[in-house]
Amino acid sequence: MTILTDTPVAGIDDQPNNNNNLMIALDVDGTLVDHDGHMSPGVRSAAQAVVASGHDVMIATGRSLNATLPIIEQIGLERGYAVCCNGGVTLRLDPSLDKGYEIIHKATFDPAPALRALRERLPNAKYALEDEDGNFLSTERFQDASFGVESIGVDFQTMLDATAVRVVVFSSENTSDEFNEAIKHIGLSGVTYSVGWTAWLDIAAEGVTKASALEALRQRLGTDRANTVAVGDGRNDIEMLTWAGRGIAMGQAPDEVLAVADEVTASVLDDGAAQVLRGLL
Repeated sequence: MTILTDTPVAGIDDQPNNNNNLMIALDVDGTLVDHDGHMSPGVRSAAQAVVASGHDVMIATGRSLNATLPIIEQIGLERGYAVCCNGGVTLRLDPSLDKGYEIIHKATFDPAPALRALRERLPNAKYALEDEDGNFLSTERFQDASFGVESIGVDFQTMLDATAVRVVVFSSENTSDEFNEAIKHIGLSGVTYSVGWTAWLDIAAEGVTKASALEALRQRLGTDRANTVAVGDGRNDIEMLTWAGRGIAMGQAPDEVLAVADEVTASVLDDGAAQVLRGLL
């Protein structure tokens, strides 16, 4: 593993490939923005510069669509692609489109089996579900900035009957370790899931991750795997960092994320993403 410094570093350019255009996948929370949702001027200017250079820059986030769009705008990304909902939704960006984007892929699943198993083990947790129309259904007025829309309070049976793109579970009564242990005990099947920094769980369709969505885009663009770069900090970034030709973890990432990364940059509080992006110019 390499520790990055605030200077251009070797990596992709060392690969034997004649195509110098990079496919760059960037996580949002904990990478481009801090945990208060703030993007520093240094990160913003570095991201805008890489976008302007012509590389295929892509947001790859657990956030839902409407919470992702402001980040896309901040970094000046008008054309290309973005991955939302941990791979559940893929956007094509084009300013000629009515909204400036279109959804080109959406992976849905039946959330009922996972929800029933989780409710039995974690009866006091809060649950939210993004349905196939982009609405968020929730229990106990559960709301989070990553939803991008106001959640609609419903009973649990309504959630069981819905078709989901993303399910979120949060417990204020458990530590992240206790929560993770409970999830392992349940043995969720038929879905893909990742545990966050706190007692927070994101669930997507089976086999759906940021990496699976990015691989589809890589094939669509015809980019060599050696010319792929990914930057992230969370457990939901593990597959993406493993997938990339050059996987870079943020300095504050947990040990299991650091373990799969090729390189480690500074923390989000020290503008680690800016250091990486400036090194790609």
